[in-house]
Amino acid sequence: MKATEITNGIYRLGINLDNDTLFEGMWPMPHGISINSYVVRGEKTALIDLVEDVGEKPVEFEQELHSIPLQIEDIDYLIINHMEPDHTSWLPKFYKRNPNLQFYITEKGAAVLKAFCGIETNVHIIKTGDTLDLGGGKALTFYEAPNLHWPETMLTFEQSSGILFTCDAFGSYGAITDVIFDDQLSSEQHDFFMREALRYYANIIGGFSMFVKKAIDRLDGLDIKMIAPSHGIVWRENPREIIDAYLRFARYMNGPAEPEVTVIWSSMYGNTERLVNVMVQGVRSEGVPVHVHRVPDDHVGFILASAWKSSGLIVGMPTYEYRMFPPMAWVLDMFGRKKVCGKKVLRFGSFGWSGGAQRELQILTEKLKWDFLDPVEWQGAPSEDVLNLAAKSSRKLARQIKAAG
Repeated sequence: MKATEITNGIYRLGINLDNDTLFEGMWPMPHGISINSYVVRGEKTALIDLVEDVGEKPVEFEQELHSIPLQIEDIDYLIINHMEPDHTSWLPKFYKRNPNLQFYITEKGAAVLKAFCGIETNVHIIKTGDTLDLGGGKALTFYEAPNLHWPETMLTFEQSSGILFTCDAFGSYGAITDVIFDDQLSSEQHDFFMREALRYYANIIGGFSMFVKKAIDRLDGLDIKMIAPSHGIVWRENPREIIDAYLRFARYMNGPAEPEVTVIWSSMYGNTERLVNVMVQGVRSEGVPVHVHRVPDDHVGFILASAWKSSGLIVGMPTYEYRMFPPMAWVLDMFGRKKVCGKKVLRFGSFGWSGGAQRELQILTEKLKWDFLDPVEWQGAPSEDVLNLAAKSSRKLARQIKAAG
């Protein structure tokens, strides 16, 4: 594999994690994910972020480095925008081969660098606005972006090219092969990466949405000509598109989001399931788009993206031993962790000898400020009256979603 020169003296080096890997140990990646690093060459050479020490990935990375051509020993500076191990787990071995390497990192990042890699020497602490002049017309300016999505995160701007290196920010799932830039994408590929950017955002960044706008505001006044993230494609034709997308995703956290409804349902013996199609048809009859996920069949990583984008949720689950059906409880716990806030919500479900799921649901989601409609709940099998109430309630939710949009 070869590095790609994205502009004069600046190169992208990318490896892909396979689709059988779970990102962060829990998120599915059916189409893989790229890990991008960047080389900036002036009179001195800086490497921006690194790769994960897994399988043959460091070997692939070094082959790309040689194509520039560069050796590990030729790197003068390592810019660490983010210390998460998918970008840094190879660092101890890399540093062993280049002990003169100088590190540029935030103060909080330096503490994590010591904890993860045992490195304390040659460490330079940056503050927002600090600049590293590489000579030859290349200079890097650093911007702290705390909690996007770790407290030590920073962004790096190369002044001559207008390239902003953003690590996890503005990233997406999806392996990168021949197509690297947004202007090379077909319409289908573009739609794919935007969908995967949303899913990546909901899974990784969503809980920190309050910091997204702060980070973008900090960059106000920069003439950004290219966004170069550490996951996903490089945005050079229209970098503003991915910035605006992230601002839109951030606004979804507190609502209203898109005028859509996500139906999430689970059933033990089929009694709750009997209302699913009624609910779906009720929403559709009002002309509101609806997305349907079954728990536990569908992974929470996909459900989370759909729910994040939707203004309305319909949650179907039975009561299980006085409480929520456990697989659904896990999904809703993740919604709390990722701050899926400000939704209009309708819950339906059967119970055997006693209810209880609705009460636990409201307690679990109290901090999310969900606006609940009256639940559709019944004992045993649903009657015709229950089916009619489900249709009426789902139409009511859909009308409220339209009115809010």
